[in-house]
Amino acid sequence: MHNPWTMKMEQFTRFSPDQRQTLDALMTERRRQNEPGDDIIREGDHSPDCHVVLTGLACRYKILPDGRRQIMAFLIPGDLCDAEIFILREMDHSVGALTPTMTALIAGSRMKELLRETSCMAEALWWGTLTDLGVLRERIVDHGRRNAYERMAHLIYEMLVRYRVVGAAKDDAFEFPITQSDLGDATGMTPVHANRMLQKLRKEGLITLKGKVLTVLDPKRLKQVAGFNANYLHLDRAHDRKDGMDQRAGDLI
Repeated sequence: MHNPWTMKMEQFTRFSPDQRQTLDALMTERRRQNEPGDDIIREGDHSPDCHVVLTGLACRYKILPDGRRQIMAFLIPGDLCDAEIFILREMDHSVGALTPTMTALIAGSRMKELLRETSCMAEALWWGTLTDLGVLRERIVDHGRRNAYERMAHLIYEMLVRYRVVGAAKDDAFEFPITQSDLGDATGMTPVHANRMLQKLRKEGLITLKGKVLTVLDPKRLKQVAGFNANYLHLDRAHDRKDGMDQRAGDLI
């Protein structure tokens, strides 16, 4: 079974066959399907479960009092939506589905057991949390210092790297079912300006976008335009992977 959560965490550690079997079982025991526009978990809610994205695309977001939305991060297969929820009393942001999205539900009590039973699991979850914080820091840099063109290039290159890590990209192409409105809310641009930046990347021969599939035509040049440094993703072992992960992921870092 393809388990993107295990593939992601094994960027930091290695699990034994028994540990992988346990994690695989957790991905199949309880699942939930969310449609576009559904909240997987809402700001202010408490859930007894943690949610792992298995398929589809979700996002972390907040809604301002006047209704404006800010997307802080996109969540792809293998991402844990709410590692903090079994510790905190309520969510301080929402997680919503942007496409039909399947999540695995892990009871908070079971998560605590895993953390107590296996130190490598605890360390891997902590690594995942630190990586999520790294992504959020890059969004701060986006809004503070990168211009609109660099911002869009950086987001696309980051998505390519992250999709490759969990084996969800092929030949530098990945699913990109993100609307102009979603892109605007994630980059701080208007939808029209976000579309202009996409068109500029296309005219420069860096990407193509056909239907809902984005292909990076020149990864090296896109990385240069973005000023991309993958250290915030902490993919220390990407070059050493011998199993599962797309081997070219390491070449992108």
